[in-house]
Amino acid sequence: MRYFTTRSADSGYSLREAAFAGLAPDGGLFMPGTVPAADLDEVRERAGSSFADMAEYLAGLFFGGDLSREELRSVCRSAFDFDVPLQHIGGGLHTLELFHGPTAAFKDFGAGFMGRSLGLLRDGPRGLTILTATSGDTGSAVAHGFHGAEGIDVVILYPDGRISDLQESQMTTLGGNIHALRVAGTFDDCQRMVKEVFADAGFRAGHNVTSANSINLLRWIPQSFYYFYGWALWRGAAGGGEAPEVVVPSGNYGNLSAGMLARRMGLPVRRFVAASNANDVIPEWLRTGDYRPRPSVTTLANAMDVGAPSNYERMMSMANGDMGAIRGEIGGWASSDAEIRAGIRRLYDDWGYVSDPHSAAGYLAAAQCGARGFWLSTASPAKFGEVIEPVLGFAPEVPARLARLLDRPKVSTPIAPDSAALREFVGSI
Repeated sequence: MRYFTTRSADSGYSLREAAFAGLAPDGGLFMPGTVPAADLDEVRERAGSSFADMAEYLAGLFFGGDLSREELRSVCRSAFDFDVPLQHIGGGLHTLELFHGPTAAFKDFGAGFMGRSLGLLRDGPRGLTILTATSGDTGSAVAHGFHGAEGIDVVILYPDGRISDLQESQMTTLGGNIHALRVAGTFDDCQRMVKEVFADAGFRAGHNVTSANSINLLRWIPQSFYYFYGWALWRGAAGGGEAPEVVVPSGNYGNLSAGMLARRMGLPVRRFVAASNANDVIPEWLRTGDYRPRPSVTTLANAMDVGAPSNYERMMSMANGDMGAIRGEIGGWASSDAEIRAGIRRLYDDWGYVSDPHSAAGYLAAAQCGARGFWLSTASPAKFGEVIEPVLGFAPEVPARLARLLDRPKVSTPIAPDSAALREFVGSI
């Protein structure tokens, strides 16, 4: 398959070229040249076996010309060796829990697949540096997915003081080829710095760099797979032949745009609902037609603290810029911190279910929009004990695989929100 960019339909890149570039040379985001049609009978049959088996089939539709069947099987079975349950909360409410992977967040799907497949696509011994901006969960998933990878250094930029203690521990305690930079600014500053480095042709000529954010299609496309799995489970558990509505807690909108991709592959989804916090750039755009990126504000749901979502370009590209079509496909709902706290409380009081703040935003959007289907639970509540304990009176139990990180010393480098400082750091590795 060849890949084009959101800014030039005439361009054509191989998977290797697109994956190693991250951001396209014209500043756009890579898109598949053709969207393959998924055989839903095959999806259901394989989903009945395992998520990994289903993912292997879907990955082959995109990457089968670049990776062998054996390689794709190995990648998927290694990356997706955890449960993906559709939980019935009660009262007809369902949520697809995407946080049972190694770092307890949905980013494990894309980062795990990318971390295992990128090495297979490397051509020659030249080293690679991955630059990743994170608002919380991406950094830990990428750090885990690439830790110890031969010939690959990972530089993670995160906003100092704006992520949870456990999130910070997950990306600052690994060492080795993982380099954590705490930026004196917001996530938008981190994202801008990475994009400015990618736009610097002179710097890139001397440094082999790419991204593991959702701007990288090798991380973005695998996020479409769990929509198929959720649909298969929903169809069997509650929906019958009905197409569900899927509510997606969103920050940089790689998650929701991956759902849009799945729908174009033939997945029966009636519509999506974009659930945001106070950083409501996309819900506002859906409501008014006016796209106004702006500085992000800090909230309880920090992974959604994004004021200039990169994947807006993919959303526009897939809808051919038709605002009416976008509104027909996606609804939007924003929740304040107070409402998110109330949502966490309500889920526990009514159903005994403990939710993290991002997933609670999804629940609130589902309730307010009357969505019949399921919302995505994107992170484990264990990662947000400092938010949940004041609301419920207890902190969720932290799994042993995460708890041991809290006792390790954190190692990170302070950096100004300036791309020149980032270029200097990358050059020093």
